[in-house]
Amino acid sequence: DPVTDVAVIKIDAQDLPIAPLGTTDNLSPGQWAIAIGNPLGLDNTVTAGIISALDRSSTQVGISDKRVQFIQTDAAINPGNSGGPLLNANGEVIGMNTAIRANAQGLGFAIPIETAKRISDQLFETGEVQHPYLGIQMVNLNEEMRDRINQDEEFDINIEADQGVVIVRVMPGTPAESAGLKRGDLITEVGGSAIEDVTDVQSQVESGGIDEDLEVSIIRAGEPQTISVKPTALPKDLR
Repeated sequence: DPVTDVAVIKIDAQDLPIAPLGTTDNLSPGQWAIAIGNPLGLDNTVTAGIISALDRSSTQVGISDKRVQFIQTDAAINPGNSGGPLLNANGEVIGMNTAIRANAQGLGFAIPIETAKRISDQLFETGEVQHPYLGIQMVNLNEEMRDRINQDEEFDINIEADQGVVIVRVMPGTPAESAGLKRGDLITEVGGSAIEDVTDVQSQVESGGIDEDLEVSIIRAGEPQTISVKPTALPKDLR
Protein backbone atom coordinates (compact mmCIF):
# COMPACT_ATOMS: atom_id res chain seq x y z
CA ASP A 1 0.00 0.00 0.00
CA PRO A 2 1.93 3.07 -1.19
CA VAL A 3 -0.11 5.47 0.95
CA THR A 4 1.16 3.94 4.21
CA ASP A 5 4.23 2.08 2.86
CA VAL A 6 2.96 -1.17 4.37
CA ALA A 7 3.45 -4.47 2.52
CA VAL A 8 2.42 -8.00 3.44
CA ILE A 9 4.11 -11.33 2.79
CA LYS A 10 2.46 -14.75 2.89
CA ILE A 11 4.67 -17.42 4.42
CA ASP A 12 3.89 -21.08 3.68
CA ALA A 13 4.86 -22.67 7.00
CA GLN A 14 3.29 -24.34 10.01
CA ASP A 15 3.69 -24.14 13.79
CA LEU A 16 5.59 -20.84 13.74
CA PRO A 17 5.85 -18.92 17.01
CA ILE A 18 3.64 -15.84 16.97
CA ALA A 19 4.24 -12.63 18.87
CA PRO A 20 1.02 -11.44 20.55
CA LEU A 21 -0.38 -8.13 19.33
CA GLY A 22 -0.79 -5.35 21.85
CA THR A 23 -2.51 -1.98 21.62
CA THR A 24 -1.46 1.65 21.54
CA ASP A 25 -4.60 2.83 23.34
CA ASN A 26 -2.84 3.11 26.71
CA LEU A 27 0.62 3.91 25.34
CA SER A 28 2.38 6.96 26.74
CA PRO A 29 5.84 8.55 26.46
CA GLY A 30 8.34 7.10 28.91
CA GLN A 31 7.21 3.49 28.63
CA TRP A 32 9.72 0.83 27.61
CA ALA A 33 10.09 -0.02 23.94
CA ILE A 34 11.99 -2.95 22.39
CA ALA A 35 12.88 -3.16 18.71
CA ILE A 36 13.81 -6.37 16.87
CA GLY A 37 15.22 -6.56 13.36
CA ASN A 38 18.21 -7.06 11.11
CA PRO A 39 19.88 -3.63 11.09
CA LEU A 40 22.72 -3.36 8.60
CA GLY A 41 22.43 -7.09 7.93
CA LEU A 42 23.05 -8.08 11.56
CA ASP A 43 20.42 -10.77 12.10
CA ASN A 44 18.25 -10.98 15.22
CA THR A 45 19.31 -7.70 16.78
CA VAL A 46 17.40 -6.48 19.84
CA THR A 47 17.57 -2.89 21.06
CA ALA A 48 15.71 -1.19 23.91
CA GLY A 49 14.64 2.32 24.75
CA ILE A 50 11.50 4.23 25.58
CA ILE A 51 8.50 5.62 23.79
CA SER A 52 9.60 9.18 23.04
CA ALA A 53 6.38 10.60 21.56
CA LEU A 54 3.10 9.61 19.94
CA ASP A 55 1.15 10.76 16.89
CA ARG A 56 4.09 12.13 14.92
CA SER A 57 2.80 13.16 11.51
CA SER A 58 4.35 11.91 8.30
CA THR A 59 5.44 15.49 7.57
CA GLN A 60 7.31 15.66 10.88
CA VAL A 61 9.00 12.34 10.13
CA GLY A 62 10.06 13.60 6.72
CA ILE A 63 7.86 11.48 4.45
CA SER A 64 5.02 13.90 3.76
CA ASP A 65 3.53 11.79 0.96
CA LYS A 66 2.46 9.07 3.42
CA ARG A 67 -0.71 9.05 5.51
CA VAL A 68 0.36 7.68 8.90
CA GLN A 69 0.79 8.93 12.45
CA PHE A 70 3.92 7.38 13.95
CA ILE A 71 5.20 6.23 17.31
CA GLN A 72 8.57 7.82 18.05
CA THR A 73 11.14 5.83 20.02
CA ASP A 74 14.78 6.15 20.97
CA ALA A 75 15.31 2.39 20.73
CA ALA A 76 18.04 2.11 18.10
CA ILE A 77 16.51 1.67 14.65
CA ASN A 78 18.72 1.45 11.57
CA PRO A 79 18.33 0.40 7.92
CA GLY A 80 17.26 -3.23 8.07
CA ASN A 81 14.92 -2.75 11.04
CA SER A 82 11.99 -1.86 8.78
CA GLY A 83 9.17 -4.37 9.09
CA GLY A 84 10.42 -5.62 12.45
CA PRO A 85 8.27 -5.35 15.56
CA LEU A 86 8.31 -2.68 18.22
CA LEU A 87 7.36 -4.35 21.50
CA ASN A 88 6.23 -3.17 24.91
CA ALA A 89 7.65 -4.47 28.19
CA ASN A 90 5.22 -7.41 28.08
CA GLY A 91 6.53 -8.59 24.72
CA GLU A 92 3.40 -7.46 22.86
CA VAL A 93 3.76 -5.92 19.39
CA ILE A 94 2.69 -2.27 19.52
CA GLY A 95 4.17 -1.10 16.23
CA MET A 96 6.07 -1.93 13.05
CA ASN A 97 9.45 -0.25 12.73
CA THR A 98 9.59 1.73 9.54
CA ALA A 99 11.59 4.94 9.43
CA ILE A 100 14.62 6.81 10.68
CA ARG A 101 15.71 10.41 10.28
CA ALA A 102 19.00 10.37 8.43
CA ASN A 103 20.03 13.72 9.94
CA ALA A 104 19.37 12.79 13.56
CA GLN A 105 20.36 10.32 16.26
CA GLY A 106 18.07 8.56 18.72
CA LEU A 107 15.01 9.09 16.55
CA GLY A 108 13.22 6.03 15.22
CA PHE A 109 9.62 5.67 14.12
CA ALA A 110 7.08 2.87 14.00
CA ILE A 111 3.62 2.49 12.49
CA PRO A 112 1.04 1.76 15.25
CA ILE A 113 0.04 -1.90 15.25
CA GLU A 114 -3.64 -1.04 14.72
CA THR A 115 -2.79 0.75 11.47
CA ALA A 116 -0.44 -2.00 10.28
CA LYS A 117 -3.04 -4.70 10.99
CA ARG A 118 -5.88 -2.77 9.33
CA ILE A 119 -3.80 -2.23 6.20
CA SER A 120 -2.46 -5.79 6.08
CA ASP A 121 -5.94 -7.29 6.55
CA GLN A 122 -7.26 -5.31 3.56
CA LEU A 123 -4.25 -6.27 1.43
CA PHE A 124 -4.80 -9.96 2.14
CA GLU A 125 -8.56 -9.72 1.57
CA THR A 126 -8.72 -7.61 -1.59
CA GLY A 127 -5.16 -6.93 -2.74
CA GLU A 128 -5.45 -3.18 -2.21
CA VAL A 129 -6.37 -0.64 0.43
CA GLN A 130 -9.18 1.88 0.09
CA HIS A 131 -8.40 5.21 1.75
CA PRO A 132 -11.18 7.77 2.33
CA TYR A 133 -10.84 10.92 0.22
CA LEU A 134 -12.50 14.33 0.51
CA GLY A 135 -10.68 16.30 -2.18
CA ILE A 136 -9.38 19.34 -0.32
CA GLN A 137 -6.05 21.05 0.17
CA MET A 138 -5.60 22.66 3.57
CA VAL A 139 -2.98 24.42 5.65
CA ASN A 140 -2.34 25.08 9.32
CA LEU A 141 -3.02 28.69 10.18
CA ASN A 142 -0.79 31.12 12.00
CA GLU A 143 -0.54 34.88 11.68
CA GLU A 144 2.02 34.70 8.88
CA MET A 145 0.03 32.14 6.87
CA ARG A 146 -3.20 34.10 7.39
CA ASP A 147 -1.60 37.29 6.09
CA ARG A 148 -0.13 35.50 3.06
CA ILE A 149 -3.51 34.04 2.13
CA ASN A 150 -5.35 37.33 2.64
CA GLN A 151 -2.84 39.17 0.47
CA ASP A 152 -2.89 36.60 -2.33
CA GLU A 153 -5.32 37.80 -5.00
CA GLU A 154 -5.58 34.29 -6.40
CA PHE A 155 -7.33 33.07 -3.23
CA ASP A 156 -9.77 36.01 -3.08
CA ILE A 157 -10.70 35.24 0.54
CA ASN A 158 -10.34 37.04 3.85
CA ILE A 159 -9.55 35.06 6.98
CA GLU A 160 -9.73 36.58 10.46
CA ALA A 161 -8.59 33.59 12.53
CA ASP A 162 -4.88 33.03 13.17
CA GLN A 163 -5.03 29.37 14.21
CA GLY A 164 -6.75 26.22 13.04
CA VAL A 165 -7.03 24.57 9.63
CA VAL A 166 -8.25 26.41 6.55
CA ILE A 167 -9.24 24.96 3.17
CA VAL A 168 -7.19 26.60 0.40
CA ARG A 169 -8.47 24.52 -2.51
CA VAL A 170 -11.41 22.25 -3.28
CA MET A 171 -10.77 19.80 -6.11
CA PRO A 172 -13.45 19.67 -8.83
CA GLY A 173 -15.61 16.58 -9.02
CA THR A 174 -14.80 15.48 -5.46
CA PRO A 175 -16.95 14.70 -2.40
CA ALA A 176 -15.91 18.02 -0.86
CA GLU A 177 -17.19 19.99 -3.85
CA SER A 178 -20.44 17.98 -3.98
CA ALA A 179 -21.06 18.60 -0.28
CA GLY A 180 -20.46 22.34 -0.62
CA LEU A 181 -17.14 22.87 1.13
CA LYS A 182 -15.41 26.02 -0.12
CA ARG A 183 -12.02 27.66 -0.17
CA GLY A 184 -11.57 29.76 2.96
CA ASP A 185 -13.66 27.48 5.20
CA LEU A 186 -12.08 27.12 8.65
CA ILE A 187 -12.40 23.51 9.85
CA THR A 188 -13.20 23.22 13.57
CA GLU A 189 -14.46 19.64 13.93
CA VAL A 190 -14.48 16.45 11.88
CA GLY A 191 -16.56 13.48 12.93
CA GLY A 192 -17.35 15.18 16.24
CA SER A 193 -13.67 15.59 17.19
CA ALA A 194 -12.07 19.00 17.62
CA ILE A 195 -9.44 19.91 15.02
CA GLU A 196 -6.12 21.58 15.85
CA ASP A 197 -4.06 20.86 12.74
CA VAL A 198 -4.05 19.19 9.33
CA THR A 199 -3.00 15.86 10.84
CA ASP A 200 -6.17 15.80 12.96
CA VAL A 201 -8.30 16.24 9.83
CA GLN A 202 -6.47 13.46 7.98
CA SER A 203 -6.79 11.13 10.98
CA GLN A 204 -10.53 11.68 11.35
CA VAL A 205 -11.17 11.27 7.63
CA GLU A 206 -9.11 8.07 7.57
CA SER A 207 -11.07 6.58 10.47
CA GLY A 208 -14.44 7.70 9.09
CA GLY A 209 -14.65 5.14 6.31
CA ILE A 210 -15.74 5.27 2.67
CA ASP A 211 -19.28 6.17 1.57
CA GLU A 212 -20.17 6.95 5.18
CA ASP A 213 -21.53 10.37 6.14
CA LEU A 214 -18.84 12.46 7.83
CA GLU A 215 -19.83 15.64 9.67
CA VAL A 216 -17.44 18.53 9.05
CA SER A 217 -17.94 21.64 11.20
CA ILE A 218 -16.63 24.85 9.71
CA ILE A 219 -16.68 28.60 10.13
CA ARG A 220 -17.50 30.46 6.92
CA ALA A 221 -17.53 34.27 6.89
CA GLY A 222 -17.71 34.24 10.68
CA GLU A 223 -20.72 31.90 10.78
CA PRO A 224 -20.43 28.33 12.10
CA GLN A 225 -22.11 25.54 10.16
CA THR A 226 -21.90 21.78 9.75
CA ILE A 227 -21.65 20.07 6.37
CA SER A 228 -22.13 16.35 5.77
CA VAL A 229 -19.58 14.85 3.38
CA LYS A 230 -19.48 11.30 2.05
CA PRO A 231 -15.82 10.37 1.34
CA THR A 232 -14.98 8.21 -1.65
CA ALA A 233 -11.92 6.04 -2.23
CA LEU A 234 -8.66 7.86 -2.83
CA PRO A 235 -8.09 7.88 -6.63
CA LYS A 236 -5.33 5.56 -7.77
CA ASP A 237 -3.38 8.36 -9.44
CA LEU A 238 -3.01 10.07 -6.03
CA ARG A 239 -1.66 7.02 -4.20
